[in-house]
Amino acid sequence: MTTMTPPDGEVAVTDREAARIARAAFVGTALEWYDYFLFGTAAALVFNRLFFTELNPTAATMAAFATFGVGFAARPIGAVIFGYVGDRFGRRPALLTTIVMIGVATGVIGLIPDYGSIGLAAPIALAVLRLVQGLAVGGEWGGAVTIAVEHAPPEHRGRFAALVQIGSPVGTLLSSSAFSLVLLLPDDSFDAWGWRIPFLLAFPLLGIALYIRIKIEESPVFEQMVDLEEHAKVPALDLFRYAGGRLVVAVAAAFLGVGGFYVMTTFAVSYGVNNLGVDRSVMVNATLIAAIVQIPMTIVAGRVGERFGAGRMTVAGGLATAIGAYPLFLLIDTGNTATIIVAITVGIVLLTIAYAVTGALLTELFPPHLRYSGVALGYNLAGALSGFLPLAATALLSASHDQSWSVALLLAGIALVTAVGGVIGSRLRITDDRLVTSAHS
Repeated sequence: MTTMTPPDGEVAVTDREAARIARAAFVGTALEWYDYFLFGTAAALVFNRLFFTELNPTAATMAAFATFGVGFAARPIGAVIFGYVGDRFGRRPALLTTIVMIGVATGVIGLIPDYGSIGLAAPIALAVLRLVQGLAVGGEWGGAVTIAVEHAPPEHRGRFAALVQIGSPVGTLLSSSAFSLVLLLPDDSFDAWGWRIPFLLAFPLLGIALYIRIKIEESPVFEQMVDLEEHAKVPALDLFRYAGGRLVVAVAAAFLGVGGFYVMTTFAVSYGVNNLGVDRSVMVNATLIAAIVQIPMTIVAGRVGERFGAGRMTVAGGLATAIGAYPLFLLIDTGNTATIIVAITVGIVLLTIAYAVTGALLTELFPPHLRYSGVALGYNLAGALSGFLPLAATALLSASHDQSWSVALLLAGIALVTAVGGVIGSRLRITDDRLVTSAHS
């Protein structure tokens, strides 16, 4: 383990201040993921029918998921751009910019006419707005977890990093709840205008989140970097030059938390509705229940990670998910409402063991002057790979003649990659304990 020791000076932080910053980071992150997950649900239930109407059902679903994947492909680019801003000019300005971009892009999606109204312009507009979402999310999570961790005492970083992670299930919960409500509308009303309501809600939610986030103070670690004049001119370039191996480990460690999640939610919703004939409200409600359970699971796993280490927790989550992948899809294949809910919930719980500590593990892989870029790029390169997993899972399912074991094998492979990332990541920890120290509240 390497310890970062600055020439002089220390920054004292408290749990109280760390909690306040982490909550503010969480609120913005929850909105970011609400917007992002909303697109995933709509890709499975709406866009395939209303924006790709000239294609057969399977091709339309794959086209919708390809558009979904565009956002993930854009995320590494966003990570480089906002990593540069965050490491050179401050964590705070980067985070304020990302939240505005994704909130506006999501709201505008709710205003796009469908294919029947404007033809090919509809899917093109959808892809462009998805691209903007991806660029913004590319800088969002890395910045949120970095600023939360850098405000926290070293011994309690796991819990505050996990608090930011709760933004994911809360975002899922909000998006699933919004879609569950509009799915109560008659089919004609849902297709005509009902599906747009959850997207349009992004506008008022953006106002609330921006009001809360604008009160966040700059990271004390970044402020001391300014005092010590410790900056990389081009953080991403230095990252590849001096910390390329660490970046690969970060991608592996984050893979399950991002990719596994979309297999168990976005793909599972499509699979249940389009292949098993399960009512779409059942599948959406299953993801809603899983999100509710994921919230306390994230908190618990974050605390446990402080005791046993983020690397060990990542290994445990990866192995548990790999073992459970096939049985989980056997439960989904029953088509029974109760077993589907159990399967999706258990699947999310297993991958959350690793996901909850991803922020803590990734921030300890990179020195402060490369941290925003390293965390953001590592997480979002994993996201770029993950974004096309629903598409890959759909293709595997078709190639195996609707045999779900093929998708279970994909999920198990993702989980094992993350387990390896946890093993190596735990040996590459960098701490800045003397840069940030505890203080009494």
